Amino acid sequence: MRFIAHAWRTQAHTTMRILIAEDDSILADGLVRSLRQSGYAVDHVKHGVEADTALSLQTFDLLILDLGLPLMSGLEVLRRLRARNSQMPVLILTAADSVDERVKGLDLGADDYMAKPFALNELEARVRALTRRGAGGGPAVVRHGSLSFDQIGRIATIGDQVIDLSARELGVLEVLLQRTGRLVSKEQLVNHLCEWGEEVSNNAIEVYVHRLRKKIEPSGAKIITVRGLGYTLEKAAAAGNGASPPHAGESAGHQYK
Repeated sequence: MRFIAHAWRTQAHTTMRILIAEDDSILADGLVRSLRQSGYAVDHVKHGVEADTALSLQTFDLLILDLGLPLMSGLEVLRRLRARNSQMPVLILTAADSVDERVKGLDLGADDYMAKPFALNELEARVRALTRRGAGGGPAVVRHGSLSFDQIGRIATIGDQVIDLSARELGVLEVLLQRTGRLVSKEQLVNHLCEWGEEVSNNAIEVYVHRLRKKIEPSGAKIITVRGLGYTLEKAAAAGNGASPPHAGESAGHQYK
C-alpha cells in the first residue's frame, strides 16, 4: 500500500482529521476535495483492509465508511474498530435500498448514515455535527483578543470581518491558537497539515506563516519566529503591551523577529 511508506502521524493534533473509506473513486475524489476546502485534513483508502490498517495505526476525528468495500466489508471494519474500544464518530454510506445493512451498521456502533445518492451540503452538515460531538464539548470558537476562529465552521474573523484564509493558513492558525504562548515547531505544523503521501517543505511552512501573520496583524495578534525552532503566538495580554512571553527552555541566544 502506497501510504504505508509515509510516516504515520502519532502526535496529538487540533486540525480535524477525517478518513474516507470509499471504493468509488469519483465519489471519493469529490468528498476529499470538498472537505479539504472546508479546512479538514482528509485521507482516503479504497478497500476494507487499508481502512482497518489505517484505523489501527492512526487516530482520526471522523470515519466516513462505505459499507460495500472490497476485500473487507465496511461492517467488518466497523466491528473491528469498536472491538478496539474506539469511540471515533462513524458516518456510514449505504445504497438507498440497503435497510438491513444500515440497521446492522447502527447496531455495530455507527453514529449516523447517509443513503446514496446524497446532497454534498447535507453530508458536510453531518460531518460538522459529528466532529463537534466527537470534540468532547470543547469550545467551538477560540478567541484571541479581537481575533476569533470557529473550529467547526472553519472561519476566522477580526471583529465582524471574515479573514480570507486558505485551508493551510487556517490549519496553521488553529494550531497556534491551541498553543498560545507555547512553541510550535515546523515539524509539528507539517504533521498537522499533511495527508498521507504528501510532503510539505519547511519553506512552504514559512510561506504559510508569513501570509497568516500579515492577515491577522490588524487584530493585534503577533506570531513570533523563534529561529531554528519554530513559532509562537503571543498571549493576548502580552500582545497588548509589547512584551514577549517567556518560553521554557529558551536561552538568550534565540533570536526573535
